[in-house]
Amino acid sequence: MYLLPPALSLSKDQKILSVNYYVLNYVINYIIYISTYLMDFYNNVGKMALGSRLRRLSEQITEDAAQVYTIYNVPLQPKWFPVFHVLSQGHDKTITAIAEEIGHSHPSVSTIIREMVKQGLVVEKKDKKDGRRNMVSLSKKGKDIVTSIAPQYTDVSNAIEEALSQTRHDLWKAIEEWEFLLNQKSLLRRVQEQKKKREGSDVQIVDYKPAYREAFKLLNEEWISKYFKMEEADHKALDNPHKNIIAKGGFIFVALYNNEPVGVCALMKMNDPVYEYELAKMAVSPKVQGKSIGWLLGKAAIEKAKSLGIKKLYLESNTILQPAINLYHKLGFQKVVGHATPYERCNIQMELVLS
Repeated sequence: MYLLPPALSLSKDQKILSVNYYVLNYVINYIIYISTYLMDFYNNVGKMALGSRLRRLSEQITEDAAQVYTIYNVPLQPKWFPVFHVLSQGHDKTITAIAEEIGHSHPSVSTIIREMVKQGLVVEKKDKKDGRRNMVSLSKKGKDIVTSIAPQYTDVSNAIEEALSQTRHDLWKAIEEWEFLLNQKSLLRRVQEQKKKREGSDVQIVDYKPAYREAFKLLNEEWISKYFKMEEADHKALDNPHKNIIAKGGFIFVALYNNEPVGVCALMKMNDPVYEYELAKMAVSPKVQGKSIGWLLGKAAIEKAKSLGIKKLYLESNTILQPAINLYHKLGFQKVVGHATPYERCNIQMELVLS
């Protein structure tokens, strides 16, 4: 092992070099450690850390970009570039127009404009045609940069192309794909759909049995009493579902979540020349709404109807129940008119053609 001579025997310059050497070693080792730790962290956490990893990459690129502007003596900040680029095309713009073009918020662009005005790069003036609007354009100093920045554009573009050529995947194209996909459906909505899908897998749809009689009644009474009033046809079906639904050739489906009945619906046999069965008495506990339980109950009832060779399903509802109406449309039901109904609350009738 190499040993440095005792500190007392070193000259002042040697002591400074020695200290600098150890400090440099420490910094290098620390950077290596942090980089390794972060990579291990991201590898362990996986895609859950997508936002954090992209933010870290963005910060790294932004830090480098700030230094790039410095070495080219261009008095811009990286965050100003989108605004600068839009204005460099030579047209005066409103802040709203700039915000829409670069996909930033209006307050964000306003802040950037104020900063650039302070640095003498941008000027604001009243619109000659509409004095209520401010128009933004590059100042003479800003326009001079349009010319002087050209070599920087070339070098940066070439550097990025070189980096892309050394990767297995084209980051630029991947970003375009992600932007397109997230514009079609946000990450939030995708997570919500996965949440519903996972929670839906914990739901069981089972056939009615006497043990579920009370749940069938209470779940329906809960929503009917909240929006309307209980009617004679409600009491008849809910007080004795076996006699008035099942014994007449109907079916009742029960949704279990954690083995607890939380949703119900029925296929009720009809004495009607057009429709054989009605989808009715669908109810889901407010405690579990948002888990696609209504959808699962509806699909179970429709599959049963298909297995019986039923050609059309009928239902009645009220348009105040917008989530329910949306569900029925999603299941394929369409509005019909002119059918007789025993319910005062009914103001919409729908059918589903099965064959």
